Amino acid sequence: MNADITRLWPEPLAQIDDDSLLATYEFPEGPWLRMNFVSSIDGAATRDGRSGGLGGDGDGRLFELLRRQADVILVGAGTVRTEGYGAMRLANDAVAWRRDHGMEEQPVFALVSGSLDLDPKSDVFTEAPVRPIIYTVSTAPAERREALSAVADIVPAGTEHLDPWLVREDLAARGLVHIHSEGGPSLFGSFIVAGAVDEICLTVAATLEAGDARRIANSAQALPTGMRIAAVLKCEDELFLRCMHTATDI
Repeated sequence: MNADITRLWPEPLAQIDDDSLLATYEFPEGPWLRMNFVSSIDGAATRDGRSGGLGGDGDGRLFELLRRQADVILVGAGTVRTEGYGAMRLANDAVAWRRDHGMEEQPVFALVSGSLDLDPKSDVFTEAPVRPIIYTVSTAPAERREALSAVADIVPAGTEHLDPWLVREDLAARGLVHIHSEGGPSLFGSFIVAGAVDEICLTVAATLEAGDARRIANSAQALPTGMRIAAVLKCEDELFLRCMHTATDI
């Protein structure tokens, strides 16, 4: 993707190349959970029901690059259905980059679903280069658990409600410490309330949407969480913010 991205802060740099972008967004050592979202200026997380309608070329470029660095990509089942996810398979240039950096060629795809309303015949599973993981609750339907266990690892992470820290602990036990999550809003909200978010990468699209679109995070509870800006970039009128939890220091 040829979208020119400029880094505004820190250390301004025009038309930043892929290596410098990846360095700007480098994961710190140790366990880390990053959320990645796009939002309109007035707070809409979707257009016509999908987040893909908001982002421009710069957002698309960053979206693909940020996946390169991840051990695992974590997504809620609703987002997988709504956004039309297929198998989590990175392009050849990303595979080569990961190989050069001592990583597995492909990240693991981890899904979150309390109901296990997923099709085991979906490309998400049948064409997956690495066996996916599904985090669910112990009260999920047994017949769906059995059907999906043929194509994915099914991991209980809570009784009636998902416990984000159980998800993080299981991923860490598998050696998957750098977690890149692409939502959706309910997943993000639950992780905020649990205090389980280290970072958010937010694209601010240069548009006003109005309407009834959801925010990027949604939860019945609130937990104000201080964040600090670690990087600011732009592409044409799109703005990209990398923000970290104020308790972290890298």
